[in-house]
Amino acid sequence: MFDSQFARTAAMDRIVAMVNDKGGVGKTTLVSNLLGQLAAAGYKVLGVDLNRQANMSDDLGYRDRPGIDDQGEQLYEAIRRPGKNPLVAHEVRPNLWVVPGGRELAALTPLITMNMQQEGRAAYLGLAAALAPMAADYDLILIDSPPENIVLVDLALAAARWTIMPTRSDTGGLIGMKLTAERFRTAREINPTLGLLGVVLFATLSGARAIHAEVKEDVAAAFGGQSPMLASTIRYSERVARDARRAGKLAHELEIEAAAQPAFWEALRQGRKPGRHSTATASVSADFRALAAEVLDIIAAQEATQA
Repeated sequence: MFDSQFARTAAMDRIVAMVNDKGGVGKTTLVSNLLGQLAAAGYKVLGVDLNRQANMSDDLGYRDRPGIDDQGEQLYEAIRRPGKNPLVAHEVRPNLWVVPGGRELAALTPLITMNMQQEGRAAYLGLAAALAPMAADYDLILIDSPPENIVLVDLALAAARWTIMPTRSDTGGLIGMKLTAERFRTAREINPTLGLLGVVLFATLSGARAIHAEVKEDVAAAFGGQSPMLASTIRYSERVARDARRAGKLAHELEIEAAAQPAFWEALRQGRKPGRHSTATASVSADFRALAAEVLDIIAAQEATQA
């Protein structure tokens, strides 16, 4: 399929995989909102949806949109024949491009498994080889990986320079993170440049400092005593999450709409339906903004050190 001595390009140092073996820990929401925050700040970014559920298409509002949502068919073909079927990205926001996922990606797991019989672990470089020709076109590429599929997680880790592991404070999220840490060590056998950018606590109460400290200790235990917890956390708001998915909009886009909506009493006086966006929208958007800035700062610091 491709040379097992795959040569990574310098542009691939800006590829980040969002991984956790557990579902429901915020991987897709984090990818979509980080992409949106960075794109709004003027960075040219690409999201790669490696999930057959294609939840990124709901976050960014392009599910079933003709000419964009191919249910992962093009991504599958690009991994199946890197170089012969080049990846095509679609712009869904200014500065924000996507490679859609979907049901066609169900065929990826048996494909990689079959290729391993001939190529060994080099079969996991299929996504890396597909992304290499286009990586220089973007300031950052984020990969959304599926839960409980070690084949596709390894595919994402083999393509990435960095990984972010989201977790929730519950036991399930932390166990998924520990399982992912094990996959991380294995992935470095095929991708020695892979590094851990950090662990981010998702859907937490902003003032729950005691719980945050406990999670930090759990994360440190999973990584041999040194905690890679990021300073930024994403607070919990079920209303913001529901509004965003239903409207196909990101937190900062809802924030703009919420700021423009009239006060409840003013809407009633005008005979209009009162605004429905949660007052927590601005706070959640600010959390994503802080996380985006922290991610950029860490990458910039690492690149400066290497230089």
